[in-house]
Amino acid sequence: MGSLYEPLAFRTGLTAKNRVLLAPMTNQQSHDDGTLSDQELAWLTSRADGGFGVVMTCAAHVAKDGQGWPGELGVFDDAHVPGLRRIAEALRARGALSIVQIFHGGLRADVSVSGTPAWSASDRDGARAATEDDLARVVGQFADAAARAKAAGCDGVEIHGAHGYLLTQFLSATQNRRSDGWGGSLEGRARLIREVMRAVRARTGPAFTVGVRLSPEDFGNAEGLDLDESLATARWLAEDGADFIHASLWRAHLKTTKRPDEHALGLFRAALPRDVRLLVAGAVWTRAEAEHLLGEGADGIALGRSAIVNPDWPLRAVEHGWEPRRPPVTIEELRARGLGPGFAEYMRRWKGFVA
Repeated sequence: MGSLYEPLAFRTGLTAKNRVLLAPMTNQQSHDDGTLSDQELAWLTSRADGGFGVVMTCAAHVAKDGQGWPGELGVFDDAHVPGLRRIAEALRARGALSIVQIFHGGLRADVSVSGTPAWSASDRDGARAATEDDLARVVGQFADAAARAKAAGCDGVEIHGAHGYLLTQFLSATQNRRSDGWGGSLEGRARLIREVMRAVRARTGPAFTVGVRLSPEDFGNAEGLDLDESLATARWLAEDGADFIHASLWRAHLKTTKRPDEHALGLFRAALPRDVRLLVAGAVWTRAEAEHLLGEGADGIALGRSAIVNPDWPLRAVEHGWEPRRPPVTIEELRARGLGPGFAEYMRRWKGFVA
């Protein structure tokens, strides 16, 4: 078992100073056109100042029709490159790596914000079924987005294949009811995420770090997912060029639903080549919890809610006996911890988080 404070090296040669990552989190702090705001930059740099070895952005939409919420960071236009460059340079100056999470909302896109009709694998909840043109276009848009992140000097991208967004909707056995080559068997349902992975890899080259976030089983907005299918998908994505797989578990201390005696990390570790890094997120609060997950097979630990309340978690967790601050916290505390007013108010949506 490695220590949290050992470097995290990817097979591309990219190396983080430790194994603690800021998880990608919705924060609604950017401008309406998708360009970076000073508030969003301050949120990211404050966590780099707090010692996180890798800082991931929020989910950034690769197309206007994929925008999931207001104030979302965009990566669908060259006008977004200067903001991405500010992120890359500011994080690098603080000793942290920058990874941009790229996604499309699919049927979870907010039509009132995007101004364009939503589409998905199949007709559902007001979204129309994707055409061949839609699919060819979105694969190219993911590749374009990754190329913008690379051009801006960012260290990598994470393709968001979790949480019930577009790529998960295609993977889902319940949401994807297609009978063409994009549905049916797992091979068909996984085709879109695999083509996105291959296109991103081809566009950015072998030295740029690219990974994928997956929901292994049903939870929240992710539905129609089977653990063994998720393991097969992860294996295929590694073959297609993924440098890391990020397992979004929500409650990382629990075993899997399908196999209650086994932890997802051990299963993913066995399914992946040794040089493909395995990251995990899911209600990790203490150093002991994080290091336990390293023992289960993870290479890096992504902190979400605990990083919101503890901006300097990596610096503090080395102290003997340190206990992280936990919710509920006040809006004033969140503002003092580097959240802009919109982000702080957004946290009221998480039950019990804001006092």
